[in-house]
Amino acid sequence: MSTKKIKVGIAGVRGLSTVMGLKNIEDVEIAAMCDLDEDHLKSAADSLNVSKRYRVFDDMLESDIDAVIIATPMQCHVPQAIAAALEAGKSVMSEVTAGVTMDELFWLCESVEKYKKTYMYAENYVYTPQVQLVKNMVRKGLFGDPYYAEGMYLHNISNILVYPNGKRSWRSYWQCGKRGNFYPTHSVGPVMQWFPGDHITEISTFSPGIRNDVGMRQDSGTTTMCRTANGKLLSIRTDCMSPRPHNMDYYLMQGTGGIFQSKTCAEDIDKISLVAEDNPEYSMSWKKLTDYNEYLPERYQHATKEQLSAGHGGGDYFIVEDFINAVRAGTQPELDVYTGCEWTAVGLLSEISVANNGKAMPMPHFRPDMPIEEKVIKL
Repeated sequence: MSTKKIKVGIAGVRGLSTVMGLKNIEDVEIAAMCDLDEDHLKSAADSLNVSKRYRVFDDMLESDIDAVIIATPMQCHVPQAIAAALEAGKSVMSEVTAGVTMDELFWLCESVEKYKKTYMYAENYVYTPQVQLVKNMVRKGLFGDPYYAEGMYLHNISNILVYPNGKRSWRSYWQCGKRGNFYPTHSVGPVMQWFPGDHITEISTFSPGIRNDVGMRQDSGTTTMCRTANGKLLSIRTDCMSPRPHNMDYYLMQGTGGIFQSKTCAEDIDKISLVAEDNPEYSMSWKKLTDYNEYLPERYQHATKEQLSAGHGGGDYFIVEDFINAVRAGTQPELDVYTGCEWTAVGLLSEISVANNGKAMPMPHFRPDMPIEEKVIKL
């Protein structure tokens, strides 16, 4: 049986991270590209032999594409997803974050419900092999009952706040131009994989203040505590202003039956310790996470060379695969609009919390047909 070819348009150079995935899925065509920077657009489109090229996003949507990958600056994500893509009848995969205001998140949910097109939140850190491995082990009960987790995104971006031509970049405003945990989802997304069926109910954010010398409002690190409906606790730290080496994927998960801790630096390794494998006195010892690769999802165990070449150990292929499968089926993926909005809202609510000395902020319960009276921010 023949499969209808899915034609995809890519908006923004950041979307090139999906190219290897798109190219290695049968009956998928990168049919159009869009970018405001004409030089970037020409270079990327030439390398991929894409003939349809646009500088205006709405013009690309008038072409015969079926789906759009939105990889523009974060303040463009919701306007492009709603006003252009969903209303134009295209499915959407959106880069992080889902939006830049709480109202935008509510509009986004309402639009997905109204137009009934596939929307996927492109949180690719969820798809890394180690996160998927621990997720599978949690499902099989090897960690007992998980009750605490940590996620950290430590990435000094002070060198990319200004473009080479001397103009301030969008990051100076929408990321480092405001306070709070502006970029939480690379940390929240993976750790929430280990609390299946749960959702965040409140957050509280603290910081040591603004201690950078580049004139930005962004805190020199924030720690956000999140409580879930099932009483679990998450500690989410983001620091994009402090001078330090990168560590963009540090995680920890503690359960009644064991613990997972990712590497803390380039010289470290991912490791776990399980109660069932040590003596009754709980004299625990570390083992390599890779010793448990038998628990990797099957598609990761049998990933081809081409799939692995997409990046993040095959994760950048499988996230695209899940999107295309959802588009074909006309369904919503696991990383749906409600999930993306909840993880994004952690950061948006943190702005209010940190400015009010760590005030606890209730998290709206993002779900289908959410009542209008719940679409409010309570202080």
